[in-house]
Amino acid sequence: MKIASYNVNGIRAAIKKGLFEWIREQDYDVVCFQETKALEEQVDESLLEEIGYHHYWHSAEKKGYSGVATFSKVKPTKVIAGCGQEIYDREGRVLRTDFGDLTILNCYFPSGSAGEERHAFKMQFLHNLKPFFLKTIKERPNTIILGDYNVVHQDIDIHNPKKNDKRSGCQPEEKAWLAEWFNGPFTDAFRHLYPEKQEFSWWSYRAGARGKNKGWRIDYLSVTDNLVPTLESCAHYREVKHSDHCAVELNLDWKI
Repeated sequence: MKIASYNVNGIRAAIKKGLFEWIREQDYDVVCFQETKALEEQVDESLLEEIGYHHYWHSAEKKGYSGVATFSKVKPTKVIAGCGQEIYDREGRVLRTDFGDLTILNCYFPSGSAGEERHAFKMQFLHNLKPFFLKTIKERPNTIILGDYNVVHQDIDIHNPKKNDKRSGCQPEEKAWLAEWFNGPFTDAFRHLYPEKQEFSWWSYRAGARGKNKGWRIDYLSVTDNLVPTLESCAHYREVKHSDHCAVELNLDWKI
């Protein structure tokens, strides 16, 4: 099974940059987009038909903001939009798709970079949604929770950890939350496969950061214990530029 997580920073703009053509070339079984910034009806219907995937959306109430969408070759056995908490669901941050015994949660965690109020909202999200995630994996032990977490895990996951340690996404309480996450029932698929490899998934548009590879790894594919033995490979597509993020691909020994 071949899965990708991709914060596209506006799916309509990414489509114009060749997103759908690239997805078809990669031949993914499932693609999870974050920060779609669009309602389904705002995307050209003919393009959606042409790509040949089933597609499911959970968009924000506010137009041009946030939102997630999951595209799959095989029709899911169940689709649930949202986490059941209105304060987060109105921002379109969680979309669940089940494929038989496998569950994929496509998530766009809040960014706290806009100021103290949004950083507090982000921390609230992290703490309030953890019980939801734990309940899900208790019911569905074969689960992947993927997407843009907007948090750096360790120093290896950012180009200049000391310089950035006061910025949202790198602050101690955020990193502690993610450390507890990965020390608990979730495994970072990429880090499990490549313990010492440095890869990034987001780069600032400023100062040619992407060309210099001065980035952050904030996009993760977390898997439950049952799925760890199925992990085969993980890749970051830095050279593919539809967004300020890159697609993160996971291959695992699983059929849907």
